[in-house]
Amino acid sequence: MQLLKNLDGQEKMILSLILLLNYVSHSQDIIKEDVKYTREIKRLANKKEVKTAFQVILDLEPKTIKNQIELTEIEAPPFKEEKKALEFSKRLKEIGIDEVWIDSVGNVLGLIKGYEGKRNVAIDGHLDTVFPEGTDVKVRIKNDTLFAPGVADDTRGLAMLLTIAEAIKKSEIKTRDNILIIGTVGEEGLGDLRGVKYLFKNNKPKIDSWIAVDGGGLGRINNQGLGSYRYEVKFKGPGGHSWGAFGLANPHHALGDAISKFVEKADEYTSKGPKTSYNVGVINGGTSINSIPYESIMLIDIRSVRPENLNDMELILKKTSEDALAKQNAMKRIGPDLELEINKIGNRPSGKIDVKNHLVQRAIAATNYMGGKPKLTIGSTDSNVPIALGLPAITIGRGGDGGKNHSLDEWWLNKDGYKAIHLALLVLLAETGYK
Repeated sequence: MQLLKNLDGQEKMILSLILLLNYVSHSQDIIKEDVKYTREIKRLANKKEVKTAFQVILDLEPKTIKNQIELTEIEAPPFKEEKKALEFSKRLKEIGIDEVWIDSVGNVLGLIKGYEGKRNVAIDGHLDTVFPEGTDVKVRIKNDTLFAPGVADDTRGLAMLLTIAEAIKKSEIKTRDNILIIGTVGEEGLGDLRGVKYLFKNNKPKIDSWIAVDGGGLGRINNQGLGSYRYEVKFKGPGGHSWGAFGLANPHHALGDAISKFVEKADEYTSKGPKTSYNVGVINGGTSINSIPYESIMLIDIRSVRPENLNDMELILKKTSEDALAKQNAMKRIGPDLELEINKIGNRPSGKIDVKNHLVQRAIAATNYMGGKPKLTIGSTDSNVPIALGLPAITIGRGGDGGKNHSLDEWWLNKDGYKAIHLALLVLLAETGYK
């Protein structure tokens, strides 16, 4: 402070500029666009075939919305995406692309062959929703706004993929590389990215670049995968009558203590350093108010931008659960000890694609061309897997306007929604080496 007092007005201004430039140079929100990709996107957008495809996309607006509504009204609860997969594959086949198939885990793949076909560029939307079987998924329309569980996340993405495939087909665009139109299973919740994990583990077909369409408006460019670990923590005992078997170790008491101990330690750990979150999302067990439960279970989600923090939090969870187990077993008056099981039921990898990467740059240039504002984001999407593998991979927004994702009141409004489809097509064509 004394230094600032000793500076005159001009010196203070210079110091302020230096501090500002230093902040700007280190800010993750600063997005520099390479003019090489600006020129590339402009050249592509001005090609006759691409202009034709843009017009096809506009002409297909009613069909795109129809696809979105009809696909939304097909249930796709976790691990039960078969009906939506069959309908999505049927609609891809009707477009007349080269090949369509469903793999052994339920992913839908559509192939548009390139004239060289040495690389495969994938564009993806996920088939599943977070909603359980039996959820009312009938779309309600009010003032042009679509309301239904899953209508935005990610059925809008699937509708966009169908329109992109049809636009490419109708405008007779021939790309150098193969295009894979993919509808994945298991993106949400305990699906644990099983569809995309299978694709990259199986490596048939080999995927060289990955573009996911999932969430966010025009300009969202997710280049960083938010890693997460998920666990089922279970305390087990013999159970019994609340009076007659009183003195048995109680699994609920152990679980409650475990949560308390974990939250205390986790709060301390996450109060500093890179952002790390934790959430006990589900608790269940027990049969009646006057019965000592035979098991008590919680499901817990831990996320971090730093992989090492996930490992540290795992150790905290194990230590606090084991301490709670030991305490309850020491307190029991009769019967056997409680047992503890900790099962990792989710592991979403993390990573980051540099802003200088060609795919990220193409998304930035396409966003600017479409009049959007590029924004680099971090999230948990299908792109986590290829990002963690070091492959060019991003997730881009589905455009329009929407909200209340993962709720029964989820909604989406077609506010210039075609722009996101134009943007996705430009990025896809640039990445496939279209000349």
